[in-house]
Amino acid sequence: MLRSVLSLFAGILLLLAACNPVHNWREVRLPNAGLKLLMPCKPDQASRTMPLAGQSVEMQMAGCEAGPALYAISHVALADASKTALALTQWKAAMLSNMRAQGSTPTSKFTLQGASAQPPAIRLAAQGNRQDGSAVAAQAIWFARDAHLYHAVVYAKELSQDEGDTFFSGIEFQ
Repeated sequence: MLRSVLSLFAGILLLLAACNPVHNWREVRLPNAGLKLLMPCKPDQASRTMPLAGQSVEMQMAGCEAGPALYAISHVALADASKTALALTQWKAAMLSNMRAQGSTPTSKFTLQGASAQPPAIRLAAQGNRQDGSAVAAQAIWFARDAHLYHAVVYAKELSQDEGDTFFSGIEFQ
């Protein structure tokens, strides 16, 4: 009898665990970004002003943690579209510097219907350290559409190519 009760209890726990997924994918839109995407959790949204390519721009961000990973997307609109390539290069360098990257590796080519061909989209994987010194890995993309620049990233202690693929494949222009 006790064995039956324990088996039933274990079965109920397994069912409850199955009903509580780590990733609860949902559609998210960034205000004024013209972009929608799928995120694995309900994101917090914020904005801040930052210097980029000699301009002061407002960066809109949405991000959340699902399981051991942080998923985030950011958007800026430049006043001068001729500085798009420079801004993307600086944004990439800033991220790699912030995570104290010990190098980065270009991964599979990233294309997005509606994104500008020039400058081309950038996708990379990097290993580095957080501010507290703990290890962090990132899968990141940067792309543009006219004077609008975008950056999406997944951070975790360890990441596979698939984790970035899943997140990045849910991004599309509205």
